[in-house]
Amino acid sequence: MEQVKESLIQRGLLRIEAWGNKLPHPTMLFIYLCGLVIGLSWLGHYLGLMAVNPVNGEQVSVVSLVNVTGLHLILGKMVSNFMSFAPVGPVLVVMLGLGIAERSGLIQTALRLLVIQAPDKFLTFIVVFAGVMSSIAVDSGYVVMIPMAGLIFLAAGRHPLAGIAACFAGVSGGFSANLLVGPFDAILAGISTEAAHLIDPNYEVSATANYYFIVVSTLLISALATVVTERYITPMLGEYRGAKSTQLSAELSTEERNGLLAASIAGLLILACVLWGLISEQGFLRHPETGGIIKSPFMSGLIALIALTAAIMGSVFGKVSGRFKNHVDIINSMEKTMAIMATYIVLMFFAAQFVNYFSWTNLGLIFAINGAEGLKNSGLGVVPLMLGFIFLCTFANLFIGSASAKWAIMAPVFIPMFMLLGVAPEVVQAAYRVGDSSTNIITPLMPYFALVYAFMKRYDDSVGVGTMMTLMLPYSIAFLIGWGLLLSVWLVLGIPLGPDGSLFLNVP
Repeated sequence: MEQVKESLIQRGLLRIEAWGNKLPHPTMLFIYLCGLVIGLSWLGHYLGLMAVNPVNGEQVSVVSLVNVTGLHLILGKMVSNFMSFAPVGPVLVVMLGLGIAERSGLIQTALRLLVIQAPDKFLTFIVVFAGVMSSIAVDSGYVVMIPMAGLIFLAAGRHPLAGIAACFAGVSGGFSANLLVGPFDAILAGISTEAAHLIDPNYEVSATANYYFIVVSTLLISALATVVTERYITPMLGEYRGAKSTQLSAELSTEERNGLLAASIAGLLILACVLWGLISEQGFLRHPETGGIIKSPFMSGLIALIALTAAIMGSVFGKVSGRFKNHVDIINSMEKTMAIMATYIVLMFFAAQFVNYFSWTNLGLIFAINGAEGLKNSGLGVVPLMLGFIFLCTFANLFIGSASAKWAIMAPVFIPMFMLLGVAPEVVQAAYRVGDSSTNIITPLMPYFALVYAFMKRYDDSVGVGTMMTLMLPYSIAFLIGWGLLLSVWLVLGIPLGPDGSLFLNVP
């Protein structure tokens, strides 16, 4: 590929990269924010900042933490803040099961089979779709699917960079979409629940709150990325002049195929048990009093069901394929997964302190009330407000790579603010998904950006950061426009975002 001249957009992106690299580690960011909230609580209390809660008409004043009472609160609640922080427990539980499925090789093997057997005319769509689905296994898409996509395209006589770009768009640009509920859904829902408690202590946002939306989004992202790849990226790259590949070396072994068959049978048996508990009105997974599925043991235990299903299928695959020799290997897979989660646990500890400080001081509620009043006076409707929020998230994503860290910062401000305008937290969370995911593929602060860059360099040594951004920018633009329109139409039509998700709230 010929060296691409730097455009104004490229120079801007490179400047953003330089600025973003100066930001502290996400964990340090929350430590600084904790100190900032404590300082602002003293200043707000000193200045007598207040607001009137429109829900109950009570006056809300800033509570200072810079006193003995504040010190006692900070020290006394430090452990309980973390232990009761909603995003922690569900994510760790589901990762125990997914850890077994991933370490056994089940998820990677299934994704490889999906891509390897893709018909030529659907090759791009299948590659992108597999990339989107790979987010259920956290980093498998980056480590397995993206280099596999380059190999697949090369074997098909197409430019390998087109395959890498398309898969990267699916894995990272479509990170918030999926056909399955996964750990990211639990993370967002937990943080959203904590933020909603600033207005309504009883409000709960479930992991399936955006499920209908992300299912449709999966198909939309796959289609948009396919169009961008075929119409723009492939012509831009031209013919590949590097070494050719006539066969694909990543075919499945007999052990892997047998393992997939056994795991599939185990999965079907679990599905049959779940359907048995749901189909009958007196099913054991339905609500014991109402007989409904909403707010039933099935919905409240969905994370546990996902974890158990992944654990059982992963264990069966590992045993049949020979990856797991005994129960010790299964336990080791869970332990290794928890070791990888150490960064997340540390981050969530300080995020939990920040969210609770924000709540104790009433700063979040006051900001939300005043912000909601300003938005109400602007006369903008729900759709323009959500589109504006999407672009705000898009901009923030260029500087803060961690999706959970960004949401932990933004949710305590924006969810209460929009709740006071009658917009449900589920809608705000869906808008965040769109804005956050769309620019993952063009920000160098995304943790796997350098890895994808290295994959591209294998096929074309002239590829630079600017070249990579040029390849990925059309995907970002297409995702922002297409995904934003999807959410807009969704809201206009009043379609629920999930089986137990609301769109609007009744505000006094």
